[in-house]
Amino acid sequence: MKFLKQTSLVAVLIAAAFATSCSNDDDNSTPAKPSIYARLGGTTMVSDPDNPGQMIEQGRLSYRKVVNSTVGLIVADIQAGASGNLGAHFAPVLAEVGAGNTTNLAILVDNLTDFFSFNTGGTNPVNTYNGLNMVDAHNPATNPRMGVKSTSANYDKFVGYVGAAAQQNGVAANTELYTDIVAVLESLRAPIVQQ
Repeated sequence: MKFLKQTSLVAVLIAAAFATSCSNDDDNSTPAKPSIYARLGGTTMVSDPDNPGQMIEQGRLSYRKVVNSTVGLIVADIQAGASGNLGAHFAPVLAEVGAGNTTNLAILVDNLTDFFSFNTGGTNPVNTYNGLNMVDAHNPATNPRMGVKSTSANYDKFVGYVGAAAQQNGVAANTELYTDIVAVLESLRAPIVQQ
């Protein structure tokens, strides 16, 4: 009887080993690609350069840097009077900043950072986007921080600013990460372009 139990146990182990080795779980397929957020540093905690003594997720910090650089590029083009700049879109916020009130600019930067962090793999509750949906956020009738509705050309310009800002912050244009970030922006074109 003892021999029969041992033989049965060996048979079960062999069958389990055979089934496991033949399953699709052990094939040589490519593992799932990490999220954009993870590839930007993910949940690794680092010192927040803007808030001494505080920590921030590296992924969120990476997005915040790109958002801040994007805002800087937009403002520089507006100040230079560049053709096709986005000054009309951000006129309400820029007027406030010119008057010394940076509250709504800070809200805009936080909302953009939250939105991109949350929608590209950030899972920390601090990354939760609680702003307006994309249609309402880009419609001056429902968002007083938006000056005018966007055209496709305006959105192309914005995508260019984000791409340049990503490059300024270490994301090379010829990488899969850069392409994936642009794909996220392109996925938002329809609700944002309203003119």
